[in-house]
Amino acid sequence: MTKSNIGTVVITGTSTGIGRAIALKLTEQGYRVFAGVRTEKDAESLKQAASGNLTPIIMDITKAEKIKSASEFVSLAIGDEGLFALINNAYSGFDGPLECIPIDDIRWNFEVNVIGQIAVTQAFLPMLRKAKGRIINISAVCGRFSIPYRSLLSTSKIAIEAITDSLRMELRSSGIEVLSILPEGIITPEQADKVEADCQKVLANMSPEMKAIYGNNFRVCMEESVKGNRTTGLPVEKVTAAILEALEARKPKRQYFVVQSPWEWKLYALYKRLVPHQYFYDNLFKD
Repeated sequence: MTKSNIGTVVITGTSTGIGRAIALKLTEQGYRVFAGVRTEKDAESLKQAASGNLTPIIMDITKAEKIKSASEFVSLAIGDEGLFALINNAYSGFDGPLECIPIDDIRWNFEVNVIGQIAVTQAFLPMLRKAKGRIINISAVCGRFSIPYRSLLSTSKIAIEAITDSLRMELRSSGIEVLSILPEGIITPEQADKVEADCQKVLANMSPEMKAIYGNNFRVCMEESVKGNRTTGLPVEKVTAAILEALEARKPKRQYFVVQSPWEWKLYALYKRLVPHQYFYDNLFKD
């Protein structure tokens, strides 16, 4: 793809973190970006930071009327040009032992991370079909295997991987490419703050019995996660580079792993597949 025919991209969840970085990077590269945010404050902040053609759109992906309004706005703006890409990035997370997570939080997790993604995709598909565009779903490496205390993240990303695979086959006749980006821990300080606060909240709400069972191991796992989001994870530029590659490739890959060591992750996945299930988890996740 050349600069002369760079198209329009819609991105969800651009208020902070990866989504914001993607939106700003793509405007720098000459894309016309419609950036989904939930508040006017976030919209103004994003617009002030942008150096190119960026239009914030208020879009709560859990509300059908907000999705409809946003899709109609974009459709009117782009006309017959169609939509070159939809990047499904919006995410809501709850960490903790599954036994301790309230059912309402679990329902909300799936409402945002799975159902909301499908709803947005359905709304923008007619525009994508016009341009023979592509759908990029932001997944995670735990979309390939589950990890303790992040069962909802793992489950929702595994669901996204399944949805991505199904859509890829269903939309082939429409000329629409469907792929996923699977990053490991990314340096995003605001996410570190959230994980840390959520961890403290979960621990505070645990009964003495639950603390005896999970407390120490959960705390250690979350400390590692926070550390990754603060200092040891990948720079967010690695994710934006992968997305640019996926946007500009004539034939994009099915999955883009954004990890410190690609060969290590491939070996890791092979190890999980070949050794007995219990041996794998006993050696990976020790108490």
